[in-house]
Amino acid sequence: MQPKLNRLLRALAREGLDVAYDGRVYTVRLQADPHAPPAEVLLPPDLPVEGKALQQLAALAALHHPAGGRVKQVRATPDFHPGDSGVAIGSVVHTEGLVVPGAVGTDINCGMRLHVADIPVDAFLARRDAFVERMKGHCFFGTRDVAQGSRALEALLRDGLPGWLVETQEQPLGMSARMDLGQLDRESSRVYLGGALEGDPAWAPTGLRREGVVRDPGLATIGGGNHFVEVQRVEAVVDRARAWAWGVREGQLAFMVHSGSRDMGKHVGRTWQERARAAWPTGAPHPASGIFPLADPLKVREYLKAEATAANYAFLNRLLLAELVRQTLRELFGDVEAPLVYDVPHNITLPWEGGWLARKGACPAEADQPVIIPGSMGAASYLMRGLGNAKALASASHGAGRAHSRFSMSRGGAKHREEDLGLTGVDCIALRAERRIEEAPAAYKPIGPVIASQVDADIIREVARLKPLMTFKA
Repeated sequence: MQPKLNRLLRALAREGLDVAYDGRVYTVRLQADPHAPPAEVLLPPDLPVEGKALQQLAALAALHHPAGGRVKQVRATPDFHPGDSGVAIGSVVHTEGLVVPGAVGTDINCGMRLHVADIPVDAFLARRDAFVERMKGHCFFGTRDVAQGSRALEALLRDGLPGWLVETQEQPLGMSARMDLGQLDRESSRVYLGGALEGDPAWAPTGLRREGVVRDPGLATIGGGNHFVEVQRVEAVVDRARAWAWGVREGQLAFMVHSGSRDMGKHVGRTWQERARAAWPTGAPHPASGIFPLADPLKVREYLKAEATAANYAFLNRLLLAELVRQTLRELFGDVEAPLVYDVPHNITLPWEGGWLARKGACPAEADQPVIIPGSMGAASYLMRGLGNAKALASASHGAGRAHSRFSMSRGGAKHREEDLGLTGVDCIALRAERRIEEAPAAYKPIGPVIASQVDADIIREVARLKPLMTFKA
């Protein structure tokens, strides 16, 4: 390891980075900006490190604005890897006097939602084909009916899930008319921040701002990339007391939803990255990274309200996706409660110690909070308990992290045999064969070291482990 590490450090030094590694944490800083705070990456020695991701992380730590404000701390989780927009996935940045729209990006409030169901796994697998056909219709062929009253949609964007529930109880439409809205209300305490941020419906795209019945094609959709709906089995319970309190039992069926704000987040994210660039003081040198922070208090407040609007949309998107699964299980197995365990965001900016904390591909891990960390569709996912580790900015990984890009997985010459891809025995339902290849287990880092390194660092503790049974990829 040491000769290889020394070669890596010398190569990064030639690229303008000062990097140190103590066997557990990489510390990185731009040589050109020695006054910037050092960025730290928790990364065990048996996982790969990419120079491009370290460059992006150091550039994020060096951000400043001519009008003031500063980056105070930058951390990255063990699943970190380069981001297409110039910010590494797994980055967590603590700022004072400025916010960074690019540090969240366009998939605002991408996150995880986990339910469990008291259905025997053998009974579920016996009706696998009927379940798959129904879910293919919902996820791929538009058989879902997600009609919303304009008042419910406006209340959602302004007030989050509580506002949506109040208005939907008044006028349930489409699949909402078949939901147990009382159960959804009771489960709202199991959504991070109650699924309620202070938004502004004016930030919705034009197509959502209409009177009467609104049929938004983006709601209850998975999206691309690493998003999914997955059915799982609770394979092992480690912390029995905590699992019992959260309603999790060994042998249960479980289902997990990973999705975000879809076109709503793209609209807000792209608009504000452009606005941050346009607001940059005339004549001031542009950040070399191309990432522009906001420092004007009025613009900061407006951006955060716009981001909150998209985040509220994402909370409902995940809720509706989970309801499609829950309703399908009820059609096949009768009166199934399938309670929510937790719903948590990955990409979001929130208040933190007098400033702001922006996570991009990182999961909040506050004290005693459920933390959901998915593996690949061929590896276990984990339900963890956060420990509120301040050094880690109360943040954990949001997955295993990609080891190979989608392009490298699908390009000509890549190995496409099932066993090489780790797809042997994997039940992946997708419309396009290349999605299975792009998202194959071989594209991801091993989840075990990612979890173990965070347990060793007192960031999280294991509660339960879940084994995938089938995965839906859009």
